[in-house]
Parts: sequence; C-alpha cells; structure tokens
Amino acid sequence: MKKIMPPTYFFICLVIAVLVHFILPIIQLINYPLNWSGLLFILAGGVLNIWADRLFKKNNTTVKPDETPTSLIKNGPFRFSRNPMYLGMEFLVIGVGLILGSVTSFVGAVLFFVAMEILFIKQEEKIMAEKFGDEFNAYKKKVARWI
Repeated sequence: MKKIMPPTYFFICLVIAVLVHFILPIIQLINYPLNWSGLLFILAGGVLNIWADRLFKKNNTTVKPDETPTSLIKNGPFRFSRNPMYLGMEFLVIGVGLILGSVTSFVGAVLFFVAMEILFIKQEEKIMAEKFGDEFNAYKKKVARWI
C-alpha cells in the first residue's frame, strides 16, 4: 500500500480547518481587518515551499520523506528551519485560520503540526543522521526543527 505523503495531509488539514470553522465556529478571535494578516502567512508559506523545492531540485536530492537524500541542504530557508517545506505548509494552514478567525479554524494547523512530527520528521531525521552522520548532527544543533 502506498504511504500518504505530506501534501495530502496538508490538504486534509486545510479542509478540516475550513469545515470545522463553518460547522462549529467557536469564538471569533480575529475580526476584520486583522484577519487579512493571514494573507502574509499564506504568502510566506508559498514562498518557503517554492524556495525549498527549488533547492531540492538544484541539489538533485529527493523531496520524498521515505527516500534517502543524496545531499544535506543547509542554505536558503534551511538556514533557519530544518523543515521549511513543512513550515511553509503550516504557515498556509495558519494563514487560512487567521482569515477565518475562529478558534476552531486553527484545528487544522494543530493537526498538521502533530502529523508531521509523528509521521514524518522523526523518521526523516533518523535517515538524515544515518546518511550524513556528524555533519547532520552539527546542523541539527544549530538549526531548529521548525523555526
């Protein structure tokens, strides 16, 4: 059976955020015009994803979490986050939550964060440590997992 990849979890969590907001809109925290600050998160999330994806392609390494990478990327957004693509997706879900503004609209962001931590990041970091050893461990000490 084929494993579900992070973009699928992202879309599921995004849909959950929107549905839960409209089905159970508990407490409107963020109102107009502040809710439009979500656009900044959406823009930042999109930029992070595109930037990181281009670096993966430029370095001829895999973006797939279950495959072994061929290089350790430490430049670009990888200077401040070991997982800029997941961070970008998280920003996108947070941005939608901000635009919607209710407490429940952030459920998707929480679910996405937890899913990435449990289902992907721990395994990816194990693969990176096996492949790149001390270089990855030194990088891990300098750069945060998310931000």
